[in-house]
Amino acid sequence: MSSVDALLAGFGNALQPATLMWGFAGCFVGTLVGVLPGIGPALTIALLLPLTYHVPATSMFVMFAGIYYGAAYGGSTTSILIKTPGEASSMMTALEGHKMARQGRAGQALATAAIGSFVAGTIGTVALTFFAPMVVEAALAFGPAEYFSLMVLSLVAVSAVLGNSMLRGLLALAVGLLLGLVGLDLQTGQPRFTFGQAQLLDGIEVTVAAVGLFAVGEALYLAWQGREAKTGEVLKVSGSLWMSRQDWARSWKPWLRGSLFGFPIGALPAGGAELPTLLSYYTEKKLSSHPEEFGHGAIEGVAGPEAANNAAAAGVLMPLLTLGIPTSATAAIMLSAFEGYGIQTGPQLFASQSSLVWTLIASLFIGNVILLVLNLPLVGLWVKLLKIPPPWLYAGIIVVSTAGVYGAGNSVFNVGLLYAFGLVGYAMRRFDFPAAPLIVGLILAPMAEQSMRQALTISMGDWSTFVTRPLSGAILAVAALLLIAPPLWRAGWRKRAA
Repeated sequence: MSSVDALLAGFGNALQPATLMWGFAGCFVGTLVGVLPGIGPALTIALLLPLTYHVPATSMFVMFAGIYYGAAYGGSTTSILIKTPGEASSMMTALEGHKMARQGRAGQALATAAIGSFVAGTIGTVALTFFAPMVVEAALAFGPAEYFSLMVLSLVAVSAVLGNSMLRGLLALAVGLLLGLVGLDLQTGQPRFTFGQAQLLDGIEVTVAAVGLFAVGEALYLAWQGREAKTGEVLKVSGSLWMSRQDWARSWKPWLRGSLFGFPIGALPAGGAELPTLLSYYTEKKLSSHPEEFGHGAIEGVAGPEAANNAAAAGVLMPLLTLGIPTSATAAIMLSAFEGYGIQTGPQLFASQSSLVWTLIASLFIGNVILLVLNLPLVGLWVKLLKIPPPWLYAGIIVVSTAGVYGAGNSVFNVGLLYAFGLVGYAMRRFDFPAAPLIVGLILAPMAEQSMRQALTISMGDWSTFVTRPLSGAILAVAALLLIAPPLWRAGWRKRAA
């Protein structure tokens, strides 16, 4: 079946009323959490992970994708109106968008952000549709050695990219790998690190760990701060929300250029959304025929970064679905959701779960339309949500987390484990340790161990098989480059600054 035929079948599933309802709910919730500063898509999806025990996989992932895309859309609203990015990737939008709002052009800034997000999200999803099968075909040549090397690359990439310190990322990863070995050894059947607790024989549930680290840990950290975020003056949206002919003329090229930055960089193992938004902003500043407006409310400075942000969101899904590599905290949580359903991401996903994957991709096209319709008319409502007292928000997160984990398995032990991970998450947030590498290590440790053992069995115990096989050696070389290159770049930047 060709990609086009598979996508059409996916549209047939995605347009079913029940699936459409889940997609709409995801878009609505995603926009809401994108608007609320400090409440991002990773935390939201972590809170909803217990639903994976009761909701079909297709519906759940359609909703998760809607949340992910919706948060990318919603972050522009607070960036423009109150100069408070809901997401780190919306920081560049705040620079020019808020200046436009103060000039009485909030409507035009919000319009170019929403339409640019729609254009870039659609371009990114089209690229995902046609390039993902090519990546899968190449990856089907992988054997156990290549899979092990790929997992090493995934572990290194997520620990090197997520967080401000590679050392902290690697330490978090090491803890995650250790926790991933808890339970029965799959080869010998011997219990490991269970300390006599029968509840740990099946290992630590990823859902419990993810909800504890991201939801409870974040709520405890925000409560520890003990102060409300100063969001500044909320500017009212007045006048026309529509763009003039000149606004259109100045926006459409940045939308396309932002898409070209966002998708490829988002799809890289060390990608993400922050880098393409920065590159887009500075590119537009260099190419603009009105460079004097930058810093004072240039519409190109909103159009380009917002397009790059949403194209990157589609790009991040490609390595997750085709290779099983998460390149953002949200992708790491979605990886744990696949694990919860017993679905292994990677090249076989398109064959074993073809209906799910193509329904998910089709829902991204539909979600872009839903988000365009949602964003402009409901701007006033999103801004009012900022008045929710933070203590109510923190308490609600902890109550929902506890109820979700207990309801999933009726286990008091899991609730205790939830709070233990919550305290760990608080400590990691407090001392600037990224939580995503821990979750990725927890998920990939058993899989990496199995692939390593299989490769060694095939090679009769020869460890050189991981570097003598061309594809495996090339992947390990990329992983080594990710470890070595960032410190060298930082050293070079320091020398230039000096």
